[in-house]
Amino acid sequence: MQFESQRKSLTRLFADKRLALMLALGFSSGLPFLLVFSTQSAWLREAGVAREHIGLMSWVALAYSLKFLWAPLLDQYDAPAIGRILGRRRGWMALTQAGVALALVGLAFGDPGHNLPWTIAFAFLLGFCAATQDVVIDGWRISIAPPEQQGELSAASQFGYRFGMLGAGAGALYIAEAASWRTAYLVMACLMSVGLAATLLAAEPAFSAESHRRKSLREAFVDPLKDFFRRQGRNALLFIALLAIYRLPDFVSGVMANPLYIDLGFSKAEIASITKVFGFAVGLAGIFAGGLAVARLGLMPSLLIGGVAASASHLSLALVATQGHDLRFLTLSICVENFAGGFAGTALIAFMSSLTSPLYAAAQYALLSSLYALPGKLLGGFSGYAVAAFGYPAFFVATSCIGLPVAAICIAVWRTQSRHEDPSNISSASDETDKAIAS
Repeated sequence: MQFESQRKSLTRLFADKRLALMLALGFSSGLPFLLVFSTQSAWLREAGVAREHIGLMSWVALAYSLKFLWAPLLDQYDAPAIGRILGRRRGWMALTQAGVALALVGLAFGDPGHNLPWTIAFAFLLGFCAATQDVVIDGWRISIAPPEQQGELSAASQFGYRFGMLGAGAGALYIAEAASWRTAYLVMACLMSVGLAATLLAAEPAFSAESHRRKSLREAFVDPLKDFFRRQGRNALLFIALLAIYRLPDFVSGVMANPLYIDLGFSKAEIASITKVFGFAVGLAGIFAGGLAVARLGLMPSLLIGGVAASASHLSLALVATQGHDLRFLTLSICVENFAGGFAGTALIAFMSSLTSPLYAAAQYALLSSLYALPGKLLGGFSGYAVAAFGYPAFFVATSCIGLPVAAICIAVWRTQSRHEDPSNISSASDETDKAIAS
């Protein structure tokens, strides 16, 4: 009887074309991220761009942290011209996907070694269009299915997102090694057709009269904030401090990881195979370990373990920097760093989800997820100057030391949570494991 029930569930899953569309849209969403951040830094360093400038270039990814500022407008207005033909959600998806492809083509025909402003301009366009695409795809997913089906759609989205990142990471590096960076970015631009095809095949969600009502500034921005501070009280600032510092080491050091590999003489194929393909599998293992820890140990113990482990893992990068071109140490470093990062990401997403109110879940989660990334991305812009002044080993040791205040704030939050223990926090946290793949 149980086998028959499982068979029917699987049949229904494969028969639901929305899952296939969500898989393709997730791929389209994950593809641009590394092309404006990690992969691009390898190209810049190989082209001879100074580390200081590479660090500052990481600010083009700030759009991912600031997208909540214009997200409400996408709910209230149709996309120019094309919105009347495709509808509000599909119109914005098609427009942003075309924008991502255009930006990738622009980057492909740039020469960062001799004309860096050209690369900066198209990188900013890429970051803005990619971040906006994420907002619209999430809106389509939420609008197209009832709450009880969101888990399936989210899983398909995150699965596609990870493969998009794999293509933009390992795929682009392999192509650049075999042909050129221009070819790699042109191929990535062509791959955006996967998401565009899904957009054209997708159904436009039905909008209610309430959905078309123009919301005031207070309704869109102020009310979710007021609700958060009202529920959390004086602990709100402590929670915000933890979010702001928890993944700070990853964002600050991540900008300089690929330049380190290039400076040590690793080839693009070696970087792709070890840091992207092998690292992809290790990261997934860390994600599932984090989810298991949240379910077995509880949210706060897992958050503490993940925060300390993720920060300490950067000592492995300092070790790589002292050993030179040695694939054994690079492999060891990627194992430690990706596993710890996946574990910490799972715990953090579960913690952020436990802080949101069902009434303002989307708005508050967008704000919290933007907050946890913003400080690290801002400081990451200065990472090149730190490396130039102190060297790679000292830089990565310094980022790992951020784990000390992370541990202190985690313990303070743990004590606060234990005074107001809510069993629903643990159950809701374990439900968030699938979402951690996006971190």
